[in-house]
Amino acid sequence: MLPPVPDLRDYGLSPTNGFLPETLPLARLPDPYYNKWEAIVSNLQALVLSRRLRGIIANLPVLSTVGLENEAEWRRAYSLLGFMLHAYVWGGDAPADRIPESISIPLLEVSAHLELPPVATYAAVCLWNFKPLFLDEGIDNLENLSTLNTFTGSMDESWFYLVSVAIEARGAPIVPLMLGAMKAAQEGDVTSVTQSLRAFAERLTDLTNILQRMHESCDPTVFYHRIRPFLAGSKNMAEAGLPHGVLYETGTGTEEYRQYSGGSNAQSSLIQFFDIALGIEHRPTGERRVDASHDTAGDPSQRHNFIREMRNYMPGAHARFLEDASRASNIRSFVVEHQNEELSLAYDACLAMLSAFRDQHITIVTRYIITPSREVRARSRSRSPEAVRQRNNIAVASTKGKSQAQKGTGGTALIPFLKQARDETGDPAVHSWTKRFMKRQVRPDGESRDRHPNDLVEDVEVKGLAGSWTMDDDIGGICSY
Repeated sequence: MLPPVPDLRDYGLSPTNGFLPETLPLARLPDPYYNKWEAIVSNLQALVLSRRLRGIIANLPVLSTVGLENEAEWRRAYSLLGFMLHAYVWGGDAPADRIPESISIPLLEVSAHLELPPVATYAAVCLWNFKPLFLDEGIDNLENLSTLNTFTGSMDESWFYLVSVAIEARGAPIVPLMLGAMKAAQEGDVTSVTQSLRAFAERLTDLTNILQRMHESCDPTVFYHRIRPFLAGSKNMAEAGLPHGVLYETGTGTEEYRQYSGGSNAQSSLIQFFDIALGIEHRPTGERRVDASHDTAGDPSQRHNFIREMRNYMPGAHARFLEDASRASNIRSFVVEHQNEELSLAYDACLAMLSAFRDQHITIVTRYIITPSREVRARSRSRSPEAVRQRNNIAVASTKGKSQAQKGTGGTALIPFLKQARDETGDPAVHSWTKRFMKRQVRPDGESRDRHPNDLVEDVEVKGLAGSWTMDDDIGGICSY
């Protein structure tokens, strides 16, 4: 017997805002004691450009976290320190691998309180980093949103974060909707489950439409060269200048280097909840479905893979909600058991819409990662090695190394992860026709061909959590959904 369907309130989640905070993020910490943090982040762009940031942070006093009185203030502190950390690491000609006590000590304390790693996660740059322009208008409207903090001060960077915020806000009603569908399935209510799945599919179309708007105010060149380097973590970043990761100084003398992924849309609890609600399982990157059938480790969803790893980068309550929702998930088994035509069509429509969302993401990252990366490589061939080595970060690293491998800011390979996640979305389809349809892809010339299982793993060189892709691939990822 399945456990009860989780209650959002038990995890501090909002039925209207989903994984966004129920009360708006603070624009500023109210205690003047933290004015130094606020001043640095509000002038982050100028401090980076003037090359004064590292010196100012190094001389900053270690501020205590005792003055943080509620969760909104803890979240604001986490976002501020995350921006300061990444600007400090990536804001010079070469990355800094030692974090001064002025950042590391309070950040470690704040991160422990929020059950998050001490880096600028998706929560720091998206979930807790926005404000509405008008309080009487919805936060699912891109035209009504603004960011609180950015690394570059550019509209492009704000828009990149705000597209994700709008998706979170527009998708928030899906969470209670699908929890209700799970309860209806427990009660054997076919009609209610069918209606919920239809509403889910329609809402997914809205999310795809929002994602398609990325190009409106975020230029691919600006994103690739100016914004993306600041979002990188310290895991699998040897070619970008962090072979050991980063060391968080605490004054104990026993510190060790740590490696963390950077901000990634794979850290969105909303997107992972969609997979859970529909019974979609994601295997370790490079492992095909036929491989999983021979695995003796049990449920593939419980084995180590990038998507599950990203739950460690979610607020603790969000991650616990996903775990409990996974145990209560029953919709696919309900659909298979009842063999109802309308129910099956509604379920397969949800899979098709989620697959279309992931296809749109792949289309976007072609423009934002692949093309700029090829341009960087082309220019590097005509420049001297000294010129190429003037700076070192995740963007410059695309010109280095034998494999010319591109990684997402989360530190994992892009192509194998995105292709496989998209294809696995169609695996649970009930109708055989739906499965055949979702296993086909369209070429640029309009012709379609069957996807071959080997498409996911060919030319993949294994590195870290997943494979690394080569420039021969056609598509890649940003901060992979």
